[in-house]
Amino acid sequence: MKKFQRRGRRRDMEELKDFIRSREKANLIIVAVNILVFLVMSIVGDTEDTQFMLAHGAEFAPLVAQGEYYRLVTSMFLHFGIDHLFSNMLVLIFLGDALEECVGKLRYLLIYLGGGLAGNIVSVWFALRTGDFAVSAGASGAVFAVIGALIFLVIRNKGRLGDYSRRRLILMAALSVLQGLTAGGVDNCAHIGGVVAGFLLALVLCFRTKISEFEID
Repeated sequence: MKKFQRRGRRRDMEELKDFIRSREKANLIIVAVNILVFLVMSIVGDTEDTQFMLAHGAEFAPLVAQGEYYRLVTSMFLHFGIDHLFSNMLVLIFLGDALEECVGKLRYLLIYLGGGLAGNIVSVWFALRTGDFAVSAGASGAVFAVIGALIFLVIRNKGRLGDYSRRRLILMAALSVLQGLTAGGVDNCAHIGGVVAGFLLALVLCFRTKISEFEID
């Protein structure tokens, strides 16, 4: 039995290594950074404690308005608990790979980081206008930017991109936003801002690229 268990674990480790090797490098680094930050934060404090997260870079519109602009970036790498991290990284590990394979490392990073930043700016702007302030964090704005960019590429590629169709991606984005609207504690402004920013960034960065360069297996 012990030998069988050791073989099973060895096989699982090999499969995990093969999965990691098959990932696109920039996206894998982004996922790894998010996980590493979460592990460090979990060691030094409670990632579900709002005050702790605020003290370590979470977004809060009044503080951003006072000049703490770094929160627009640092909040993209913080997550409220393991479930929050897992849900974002699970989507990113696959959709991020698809986008990076299509557009390359540099444009992927520009879309991911630029879209996430834009989503946070929209979130802060809306909070300041409405006076509805909340501490927020997470990579979902950037993840939605990836979805927005893929929607553009699918449209650019006449309705399909590998396993992703225009209808499938739009439905995925719509369902995610709808889930946020019906659930509590979700920053929908960052989601909507992210998906729009991702679409526009892909339009600017990839408009002149030939459609054939977007075809993936």
